[in-house]
Amino acid sequence: MYNIRELLDLEHTRAAKLFAGKHFPWEVLPLISDFIIALGKTLPEDEFFSPSENVWIAKDAVVFPSAYIAGPCIIDHGAEVRHCAFIRGSAFVGKNCVVGNSTELKNVILFDNVQVPHYNYVGDSILGYKAHMGAGSITSNVKSDRSPVVVKSGVENIETGRKKFGAVLGDFVEIGCNSVLNPGSVIGRNSTVYPVSCVRGVVPANSIYKDRDNIAPKDPSEHVV
Repeated sequence: MYNIRELLDLEHTRAAKLFAGKHFPWEVLPLISDFIIALGKTLPEDEFFSPSENVWIAKDAVVFPSAYIAGPCIIDHGAEVRHCAFIRGSAFVGKNCVVGNSTELKNVILFDNVQVPHYNYVGDSILGYKAHMGAGSITSNVKSDRSPVVVKSGVENIETGRKKFGAVLGDFVEIGCNSVLNPGSVIGRNSTVYPVSCVRGVVPANSIYKDRDNIAPKDPSEHVV
């Protein structure tokens, strides 16, 4: 329930090659920066421009003048980076994504059509196709004791070996407003997290997370393929 194949459709990101040969999605986190630099140098100049070192922005993307973008970073076709967005680097923003007002990104892969539109923090995380984070929802990427992050499914614990790892959101995931995804959270494809939730561990695919003791399966008619 937490490997790449079960969480993410690699047809919906220009960064698909980054995941080649990997089993768990968080294995790519230390590779994002170098991957962006290598890929950026191959992007066609008639489609992308480079306003600063190791930053490539599609010519049809919309970037507000007040946004801050540090490299390495790629902003793909049709994306929108809004007022006062803060992209700290090592960020791949996919096609038609929305990075909204005062949203902060650091060491992330946003698949195509992801929306982080209002006051979000997304760090050391991967957001799948059409994932959406409600206003004020964030990924917490460091444990309070600074120990390595462990992914806990209730069945097994997987050592990631990383001190910084926020969350992986599968395709079509919806995160409610003002929710916190604690380090090592993995939200299965097509699942919904209620607003003002505190999530830790693995949420199965096609589920509704109400609280840690109340995770309900979605009606099959709501499943997105």
